[in-house]
Order: sequence, then C-alpha cells, then structure tokens
Amino acid sequence: LKKKTEDLKRERQLAEDLLHQMLPKSVAKQLRKHQKVEAENYDQVTIFFSDIVGFTSIAASCTPLEVVEMLNNLYVCFDSRIESYDVYKVETIGDAYMVVSGLPERNGSRHADEIAKMSLDLVAAVAQVVIPHMPAGRLQLRAGIHTGPCVAGVVGYKMPRYCLFGDTVNTASRMESTSLPQKIHISSATYDALLPDGAYEIELRGEIEVKGKGKMKTYWLLGNKNYSVQN
Repeated sequence: LKKKTEDLKRERQLAEDLLHQMLPKSVAKQLRKHQKVEAENYDQVTIFFSDIVGFTSIAASCTPLEVVEMLNNLYVCFDSRIESYDVYKVETIGDAYMVVSGLPERNGSRHADEIAKMSLDLVAAVAQVVIPHMPAGRLQLRAGIHTGPCVAGVVGYKMPRYCLFGDTVNTASRMESTSLPQKIHISSATYDALLPDGAYEIELRGEIEVKGKGKMKTYWLLGNKNYSVQN
C-alpha cells in the first residue's frame, strides 16, 4: 500500500509538472479546482517574438525528422535559458517563439528589462545551436519586442490554451517580421521603458513602414553595459 501511494504521488507530481509547462501555475490551480478562469487585463507587459531566418528554405532541404530534431535542439536551448528570467513562454508555432513578461504575475516596471536581457541571451545562444544534418551551418534569429497593454485568458476546454490578445501582440509580431538577422528590433514604447535603466546600448533605426501601423520610429537593442549573457 505504501509503495502504491508513493507511485501515485509520483504520477500526480509528473502530471502537475506537465500541466505547469502548458499553463501558468496560477491558471492551472484554478482549473484543477474546476473554477472558471476569467480573462484579465494588464496595463503594461513586454512581448518578445522571434523566428529563424530562412527557415522555409532550410526546412525544404531537410527530412521532416531532421526539422523536428533541429527545432527541438533550438527550443531545448531556449527553454533552459529563459528559466533565468521572470518571463512566461506563451507558445511556439513552427519556428516562431513567443515570450512575455509582466503576466500572469505582474512584476511592476521590470518586464521590459527582463525581456531585453533574455533576448540578448537568446540571440547569443542561437549561434551555438548545432544543426545535426548541417554541422557547418548555423541558425540565425530575427527578434522583435514591444511594450504595452494586453488581455490574457484561457481559450478552449479540450487542450486549453493561455492566450494573449490585443494590439501589443500584433505590434510585437511586426517588430519581429521587420527585424534583421541576429538583430533585436524594439519599438519606441520598449525604448522608453528601458531608458530609465541607463545601461542599455540602443541604436536608433529610424522611421520604418509597418504593416497596419504606418510609420513607426524604432530602435536596435545592441547590449547591456552591466550584463553579460550566459555561457
């Protein structure tokens, strides 16, 4: 009986760990209690998007298994690194990687700083990821960040998803799609949020045309004088 009880506890812990990887702990706790998870409004969060440069052409030259192995290597690397920051990984869609800070747990004005440091880390890390079937090749990341309000909530009953909604999500995605290889493209709102820190190296990109947004003044995030990325 004691052994069966221990096995049951172990299985329950594994199930909880898996649930916490799919949903925020606070949300998972409410679902376990059969409580309705209300959508919540957040005044300020910072959202990060990235994708692999030339992924379509890379994938075209690979077998499906090689694509899965390549993305798994990349995301295992990323997932282990983001644990060092106060961020929540929202999802991956193909080669796209989405992370947010400032929700579901609010962290005051630290969200932009957390995402900025994380993004510098990930851009440095991608160069170390080996493509098993292309040992000489190296992946390149294109990243974008935006700061603003959003709404977050659980969508669906079977395989529920914790989703983010609002113009901030769209703008962060646009920052990524208009970025360049191994560059971190940030909006004016993120620039303003990082400015008080005084430690970030930021370069003005200028005004660019952004689909659905018109002209936007944007910047390149280059580094942080007081912070070096992990090995």
